[in-house]
Amino acid sequence: IRKVVTMLQKMQKKVEAEGEKEEELYDKFMCYCKTGSGDLSVSISAAQLKVPAVGSDIEASEGKLAKNKEDLKQAQTDRSAAKDAMKEATAIR
Repeated sequence: IRKVVTMLQKMQKKVEAEGEKEEELYDKFMCYCKTGSGDLSVSISAAQLKVPAVGSDIEASEGKLAKNKEDLKQAQTDRSAAKDAMKEATAIR
């Protein structure tokens, strides 16, 4: 009987220790929930303010990209015309 009582007392201590750990974790979680939502709402607000600026940057970059593609096509056309002129000049010699 004494062994059973000792075993039950050890189990009781172990369960109480686990309960304290669980309570501590729960308190930390609740603290995070209370403060985390405020932090998240602040970061969401900041991100929403950045959206128009980022959108205009994207549009500007797309415009530059289109211009650069057009310049590239013109440069390729000019290069091929220059090559043709070189061949023609070489052929005339």
